[in-house]
Amino acid sequence: MKNTSPYKNLIALTLCLVGIMGFSQSASLNEKVLFKTDIADDATPALLARIRQAKDHPISEIKFEKGTYHFYPDKAFERFTRISNHDDVMAKTALPLLGFKDLVIDGQGSTFIYHGRMIPFLIEGSENITVQNVTIDWAMPFHSEGTIVANDEKNNTFDIHFSDEYPYEIRNEQLIFLKEYYEHDLGQSILYNPIRNAIAFDTEAYTPITTIRNSKTQRNFDKIKYKYKVDPRSKVEKVRGKEDNLRVKEIKPGTVRIYNHRKKLPPVGMILVCKGDQSLNRLAPAFRITGTDGFNANNVTVNHAGGMGLIAENSSDLILDGFHVKPSHGRMVSTSADATHFVGCRGKVVLKNCTFNNQLDDATNVHGTYQEVVDILSENSIGVRMGHAQQQGFPIGTPNDTIGLVRLSDSFFAYDHLTLKAIENINGRYQIVTFNEKLPATLKVGDLIENLEGYPDLLVQNCNISRNRARGLLISNPKNTLIENNFFSTEMEAILVPVESSHWFESGNAANLVIRNNTFQDNQHSGFNRGVIRFVTDDDNDNIAFKNIEITNNTFNQFDNLILEISNVDGLLFEGNKITNSGTFPMLHPENPAIKVKASKNIVFKKNGYKGKAKPILEKDDSQPKLKFK
Repeated sequence: MKNTSPYKNLIALTLCLVGIMGFSQSASLNEKVLFKTDIADDATPALLARIRQAKDHPISEIKFEKGTYHFYPDKAFERFTRISNHDDVMAKTALPLLGFKDLVIDGQGSTFIYHGRMIPFLIEGSENITVQNVTIDWAMPFHSEGTIVANDEKNNTFDIHFSDEYPYEIRNEQLIFLKEYYEHDLGQSILYNPIRNAIAFDTEAYTPITTIRNSKTQRNFDKIKYKYKVDPRSKVEKVRGKEDNLRVKEIKPGTVRIYNHRKKLPPVGMILVCKGDQSLNRLAPAFRITGTDGFNANNVTVNHAGGMGLIAENSSDLILDGFHVKPSHGRMVSTSADATHFVGCRGKVVLKNCTFNNQLDDATNVHGTYQEVVDILSENSIGVRMGHAQQQGFPIGTPNDTIGLVRLSDSFFAYDHLTLKAIENINGRYQIVTFNEKLPATLKVGDLIENLEGYPDLLVQNCNISRNRARGLLISNPKNTLIENNFFSTEMEAILVPVESSHWFESGNAANLVIRNNTFQDNQHSGFNRGVIRFVTDDDNDNIAFKNIEITNNTFNQFDNLILEISNVDGLLFEGNKITNSGTFPMLHPENPAIKVKASKNIVFKKNGYKGKAKPILEKDDSQPKLKFK
């Protein structure tokens, strides 16, 4: 599938500006390169030098003698990079694969250890790239972990001990963790249970640690007026009206006392994991793949990353077979965000025989992007706004892609469509989008656009998805999705199927979704009152959003009642499933039924086995008055 992505123009411009046109391969690929462990102390210069020679001396394969290789940012390639669902960053890498074609990178069992804010694999505007037989890790992780050693209900304090792996200082009574080339505060936090090596049961009762409060002194806020929409989660706006809530004091070397927490005090023995401020902690994904057709990861392990294990944007045919995200060195956490994430991707996305453990966000998220129409500029051009700060600069598609026009108050499906001619980036938030056709008279400011072609055929098969924060799979995919033979045990939903239009502006609904032969074990154990599988829309209306769903022959062994939340669905078969109560944890929401149905039609239950504790099993609204659980 040919990709004429606007990223290719950006790559060409970048190469001209930095004077290293050797990045782009033009000759036949016939040379194989072997790096040996004599470069292991800092492999960055040697690897980058060879990549820079690729125009004159093309490469078909890069192999590494088995060993442990360190990579430092001091001599790495650098450029400003906007990465979807991450912070904008001055990316540094030893491996900028910009405009490469038909290349295999084989670690032959090696471990690559990174230092500071680096992106191990920066792949853009390329074709047919394979990475195999390698483990990726960081010398110092981007998060920090400490053990709760005491708590004092009377004085509302708790004590945390940090090992030597997590250097810190107390700066203005605030705890700051020091890393190579990086530092972070407490910021986002969650509890892990070291016995289970997983998110602690009912962690929402204890975390996140309440690091901020409303400022005590505020004057003339109402005098500040904005002409245009402002993102309250932007780096500037989100700190206004807030001040530090916690106070931190060292009571002995390695042990600090936390004052002023507003939730329940975390239990002794639990591990507190913290990764810093939300708008400053997604800086270094292990793989960043953009505008690329054909990517394979075989036998790849990501022990850690300062962001996602893999983020892919506007790419096609991405096959991950044996892609394992799991922590090393006794750490509770692997990646500090999603294990994998796919935005605007098409063709095939395959995740099979993978492990997604202990990451601090979803196992995978598959979606497009909504962009808001803020200006109608001419008969065929509009101005659009990026809704979320971590989607700045994202191109919605490539020339001639079909772009849907969406008004969610009327329908979750496009009311009209156009074909894309060009995108002009004015700044990170604002783009001018031009179409081949005239705009319809029905288009209004405030409508959304989405790329109707920017979704894949998705397969998730034989994967272990467990011990992590947040969801297992977050699926907004109207093409075809098969989820089979997987094991799920997640802090939140095992599978969330949303229309998300108000926070992340992640487009897509779901259709042709098959969930079969999976095991769901004690999901939703963080404390949220939600189903194990959940269909949900941001806009609270009765319009259909999801179609043609099959959930068959799965096993739900759940400590709590609520298994399935069905909303805004047309056509769902729930057949041959077995539901039992595991008894692993005390029930958090015993009043719930097993299944909730609202604003839906053509729902069918048959041949299911139920041995849970819910009374009643099924709760429904008037949309299907005769519906029964069978």
